[in-house]
Amino acid sequence: MLRTLMAASIAVGTLAAAPAAKADMGVQVGRLKCHVDGGIGLILGSRKALECKYEGIKGLTETYDGTITKLGIDVGETTGGDLVWGVFAPTSEPKAGALEGRYYGVSAQATAGVGAGANVLLGGFDKSITLQPLSLEGQTGANIAAGVSEMRLEVAAQ
Repeated sequence: MLRTLMAASIAVGTLAAAPAAKADMGVQVGRLKCHVDGGIGLILGSRKALECKYEGIKGLTETYDGTITKLGIDVGETTGGDLVWGVFAPTSEPKAGALEGRYYGVSAQATAGVGAGANVLLGGFDKSITLQPLSLEGQTGANIAAGVSEMRLEVAAQ
């Protein structure tokens, strides 16, 4: 009986903590899909071009150009791939261009044939935007990377 009560208490505590952690990220306002160019990772890092499209839940659509840089161990060659992030902001209606800016986070990735990776990033307008992976990379090649990622986004010229 005591074990059952303890297990139930732990389960309730875990479930109660999950929404609180999500609330700190803000409100999900849309998704950002980026095509990442392929390339060769150098031992101390890599830099790849991005072409991104933001689709807001309330209809705002924007195109961004940018780069993603990995600092740390990054060795190998890959073809391009796609990243899709959930976009979280402090309000339900971020202004146009709010995703523009620098983002930072920790990344990890391994590719042998078809690869997968995860990149949680924080930045944008006043460092108030959080990008959380929804879909993993679909790159191919032979690469292993781990380190700190920096991503820069600029509203694309029309």
